[in-house]
Amino acid sequence: MNELEEKATSSNREIAAAADNFLAARALVREARSQYFPTVTTNPSIINERPSPAQFGGLQTGTSSTSGITVKSFTDYSLPFDASWEPDFWGRIRSTVKANIYAAQSSAADLENVRLTVQAELAVDYYELRAQDSLKEVLDSTVVAYQETLDLTRSQYKAGLSSDEAVAQAEAQLKAAQAQDTNLGILRAQYEHAIAVLTGQAPSIFSLRSNALVANAPAIPVGIPSELLERRPDIAAAERSVAQANAEIGVAKAAYFPTILLSATGGFGTSSIANWLTWPSRFWSVGPSLAETIFDAGLRNATVQQYRATYDQTVANYQQTVLTAFQQVEDNLASLRILSQDIEQQDGAVEAATRSLQEATVRYKAGLDPYLNVIVAQTALLNDQQTAVTFRMEQMVAAVGLIKALGGGWNASEIPSPKEVGVKATDSAPRVAVR
Repeated sequence: MNELEEKATSSNREIAAAADNFLAARALVREARSQYFPTVTTNPSIINERPSPAQFGGLQTGTSSTSGITVKSFTDYSLPFDASWEPDFWGRIRSTVKANIYAAQSSAADLENVRLTVQAELAVDYYELRAQDSLKEVLDSTVVAYQETLDLTRSQYKAGLSSDEAVAQAEAQLKAAQAQDTNLGILRAQYEHAIAVLTGQAPSIFSLRSNALVANAPAIPVGIPSELLERRPDIAAAERSVAQANAEIGVAKAAYFPTILLSATGGFGTSSIANWLTWPSRFWSVGPSLAETIFDAGLRNATVQQYRATYDQTVANYQQTVLTAFQQVEDNLASLRILSQDIEQQDGAVEAATRSLQEATVRYKAGLDPYLNVIVAQTALLNDQQTAVTFRMEQMVAAVGLIKALGGGWNASEIPSPKEVGVKATDSAPRVAVR
């Protein structure tokens, strides 16, 4: 299973999509940080023009045969540079950067949550598949035992010690067990296909050898409940979403204040290419500008209220996530505690059913009891064995659920720091193995 988990971590498509989403969120941080610095642009051009004779009266010289004006074409050479910068006096850019950092951290936690969910789902499918293998072993041995009993019943019937009814009952019981044994292949194939998809492989080319469920539930140190807040990536993501929503309120409040823009333009312009990049051909302009909304019919106030409501919503979602986490831990702890008792009791039932079948078989061979007693004992043993396998499978599933509920060994300290979320997009997304 460890090899399958590693394969899922590197090849699962859901994890890959979540990793790409984190890279996109990290790029948004760099986009927001770029607003701290001036923007410089250039737009060089070489334009040849011929004005209309009807324009710019008095500017043209000479005469023409029709209008009395001689029209001259000319070429305009221009190399302008524009620079603009918005000082962050009111914290709009700072709040935007913070919001994007928290969003990227939330996306990183979401990535770990997807990875943990996929790994947990893979483990559950694996143990359920192995449970089918265990049931297959039980039914295979049962079919062999039923066949031996049928052979015995036929021999006794030929010797006149048993009836044809007993033979028919033995045959019916054998066929039913064979059908049940064959039918296990459907569910096993479905689990195998699910594991293939989780590991990023085509179901048609993936297969697992049959192997009975022999794993025991690991001892899991739960620790104190407050540590749960740092262990689960979904809680960390919800907490970062709260911080993001709070920062977005700051962005909305900054709209109440005027926008101040410092801009400068300079370059070279002339109608002669020989004088294009000479000092007399220079031009420039520089100065600040201010823009303020005087009346917006309550738009800014409504926007702030919207972001406050969104913040309250994220707080409620965070609280619900925490409560759900504690519930999941308690549910799986209770399941493990009760299932350990169930397994012990069911093992005793299997042992007792085995003794009962042995006694019924001896009495039937001796002609003391009818074959019906053997059928009842065989059916009881098969049911008890199947239940025992089911309890062990449920125990392993509950153990996986508890590990997932505890964050799978993940810790909130593994979330990328504000500095780390601003690194280049070519760097790989964080990878955390489930321990």
